[in-house]
Amino acid sequence: MLPAYRSDPEKDFMLNTLAVANYRSINKLVIPLGRLNLITGPNGSGKSNLYRALRLLAETAQGGVVNALAREGGLESTFWAGPETISRRMRNGEVAIEPTVRQGVKRLRLGFAGEDFSYAIGLGLPEPSTSCFSLDPEIKRECIWAGPVFRPASLLVDRNGPMIRAREGRAWDVLAQHTPNFDSLFDQVGNLRSSPEVFQMREFIRRWRFYDHFRSDADAPVRQPQLGTRTPVLHHDGRDLAAALQTIIEIGDPQALSAAISDAFPGARLNIALLAGGRFAIEFYQEGLLRPLSAAELSDGTLRYLLLIAALLTPRPPSLMVLNEPETSLHPDLLPALARLIIRASEQCQVWVVSHARRLISALQEDPECNCIVLEKTLGQTGIVGQRVLDEPAWHWPD
Repeated sequence: MLPAYRSDPEKDFMLNTLAVANYRSINKLVIPLGRLNLITGPNGSGKSNLYRALRLLAETAQGGVVNALAREGGLESTFWAGPETISRRMRNGEVAIEPTVRQGVKRLRLGFAGEDFSYAIGLGLPEPSTSCFSLDPEIKRECIWAGPVFRPASLLVDRNGPMIRAREGRAWDVLAQHTPNFDSLFDQVGNLRSSPEVFQMREFIRRWRFYDHFRSDADAPVRQPQLGTRTPVLHHDGRDLAAALQTIIEIGDPQALSAAISDAFPGARLNIALLAGGRFAIEFYQEGLLRPLSAAELSDGTLRYLLLIAALLTPRPPSLMVLNEPETSLHPDLLPALARLIIRASEQCQVWVVSHARRLISALQEDPECNCIVLEKTLGQTGIVGQRVLDEPAWHWPD
């Protein structure tokens, strides 16, 4: 059995391994993870595909993995487009890259492992039918097991086709027999009493937090005063920034907030003004100015940095925070301060950063806990620079 459910984010489990197979430029990839993970590499090396794979994993606990794949063009278009295996002779250029006879079923596979528990999902194409939804992917297999490496004896919850069963001592208890092929096991079972493993895994994944689309354009909601309520978690597009900053001031770490602003903008300070009707407005004081600047007057870079501060200093840390190219619109001189902020956040939760900004990468690598993963593409296939077969973390797919 898994350890008892724990609601304290600071005591949550940490991902040690991420595994992806048959997804876009990723044929087979097993990545070791740490507390602070930096994903980098040249353009086209597969950083975005790896990020998308992680988002797909997050969608499993939200009930949206099938819709997410549909938005990407359908399962068939997301499959790895190369041969199932690339032989040594193909790599050496001795023979042309040609299709090979497929040895296994065609599946998109995603999974992760921690010290205490692990999860994997396999998605495939449906059987031919006359349904108008015949292009929808089907969930073929889902498994939760104890420990970091899959073994039949460590399997705790097994979904195979429409049946979901959970281990009960030396026997198996059937939790569901007619699970729709478009629903994850997280949608069908997950009661704390009857299936605590599923409940715990679902809540763990739901506490992953992604920031990749902060709006700072002239019409962005964040530039106007907004109705304010306590906001321990910043919205993914940043619309409730003023309320999130005030929440940090009142129930978070106001000293860390002031220090983060001073680190990036020496002599600057922040105030949140309460307007009529319960609306909040940002007032940004800068050295030498006689009046504060409103959010509508701030540059894109300054506003985005305040958004990153609110996200990283959240009073409610997630189990995993993912930042996709946080350096966008920031002046290079701000990147060392941003790195220090990210390193501080990694003390409270696991952090994943996708970046190709040299100054941010260099500053993050100064932290001894930084796990830098440099991606490369060889013959169209994403891989990790310097990783050989024996360097990969142990990983076995359930099917």
